[in-house]
Amino acid sequence: MALPGSLRRQPANRGLVSRCTHHHIVVFLLTFFSYSLLHASRKTFSNVKVSISSQWTPSCLNSTAPELRPYELWNSNQLFPNAEEATLFLGTLDTIFLFSYAVGLFVSGIVGDRLNLRWVLSFGMCSSALVVFFFGTLTEWLHFYNKWFYCCLWVVNGLLQSTGWPCVVAVMGNWFGKAGRGFVFGLWSACASVGNILGAFLASCVLKYGYEYAFLVTASVQFAGGVIVFFGLLMSPKEVGLPELGADEDIVVEEDANRPLMGSDDADDDDRNYSIQATDTDNQPKAIGFFQACCLPGVVLYSLAYACLKLVNYSFFFWLPFYLSNNFGWKEAEADQLSIWYDVGGIIGGTIQGLISDVLQKRAPVLAISLLFAVGSLFGYSRSPNSKPINAVIMAITGFFIGGPSNMISSAISADLGRQDLVKGSSEALATVTGIVDGTGSVGAAVGQYLVSLIQENLGWMWVFYFFILMTSSTVLFISPLIVREIRLLLHERHLRMLAE
Repeated sequence: MALPGSLRRQPANRGLVSRCTHHHIVVFLLTFFSYSLLHASRKTFSNVKVSISSQWTPSCLNSTAPELRPYELWNSNQLFPNAEEATLFLGTLDTIFLFSYAVGLFVSGIVGDRLNLRWVLSFGMCSSALVVFFFGTLTEWLHFYNKWFYCCLWVVNGLLQSTGWPCVVAVMGNWFGKAGRGFVFGLWSACASVGNILGAFLASCVLKYGYEYAFLVTASVQFAGGVIVFFGLLMSPKEVGLPELGADEDIVVEEDANRPLMGSDDADDDDRNYSIQATDTDNQPKAIGFFQACCLPGVVLYSLAYACLKLVNYSFFFWLPFYLSNNFGWKEAEADQLSIWYDVGGIIGGTIQGLISDVLQKRAPVLAISLLFAVGSLFGYSRSPNSKPINAVIMAITGFFIGGPSNMISSAISADLGRQDLVKGSSEALATVTGIVDGTGSVGAAVGQYLVSLIQENLGWMWVFYFFILMTSSTVLFISPLIVREIRLLLHERHLRMLAE
């Protein structure tokens, strides 16, 4: 008894390896490093906060030091009377950035599906680089200090940076099909962690000359990356005459089952090239609307789940070094170095869990199992002893079970949702769906930064971890209908295969 084509499972990476060309590698690297550079500029701001705070507050002088006049001229850089108020303002800038970034994601996804993705991504990278230059370098060179000006620049920066993620995910979704997508996107989603490391390295190299040079170097590299993307990035395979992902990908199993061992490869190529040309002229895809994208199966549920999960993931990103210093009394530099292990766990988790989801051809059950383990790892990490090796191990495990699912939802699952059968061949939805999912997640992350500081100040760190456990459990709750449906499909497919044998 022959199995239906949909149930005849292939090795996860067979189609991926057979279709991979040097164009795929170039697209992978360009999108990877373009988003890494965007994340590097965010990390630079985090790394120079101490220097900025000291510049914006009065320096300590002894009582016999002469008072320099006019006072307004010599103290124009002193925006705040003390370091506490300066730190509070820097935290406000983080919140402003996250909220504007979240709003921008909803808009950027819609724009990306209607305009050239390469243009939108390149414009966002170059414009964001200019804003970062104005914020950190030009204002210091001109000795111009103004709180409202800084706030406006950071709102604009959040909006411009939001063009990055929907565009790079859409381009990757155009090039890499569902076969092997979990593994490829799991590996590729390490771009944010690589960007964090790159931003920390660039800032540390020039920080001794002044924080303005840290912004200058990061902005220059990001601007150069935007120019390279503009001239070098290919949006889809059809730009170089390769077949697009679509119907060709869906019938590959049936074609393989009936393909002769030797034969008409040239004729097939001719037919495929002809069909591509006909599609270009006759069937231009139409961009899907925002509310239509929200109504696609799984979009709302995954968006709400990602809001909870990104809250936890970004809280570790922003608060982990501070927690290690505050709770264990470790030096700030040591805490920064130790916190890298969370990113390492997330990179490994996203790659391995993506590969497993490719083998199963289902995403939700893999997420559910990982998130259930995440609850246990959070509980264990909240009781980690004052030992750096043990803390690093538990931290990496926590990153594996939290960062891994977060990377999967924001990349591979977003690509799946934007290329499902309801929109395939008739509309473009990938960037819009990615913007909705990541935008909702960013709203959760922005709210979370305020809630974490509020809970920590009033109840202590243990209740912060209880809050993380609650949000992680809520993530499982939101995707529970999808988990049940996909488990039923797996059991049904297994039953049919047993009957066929």
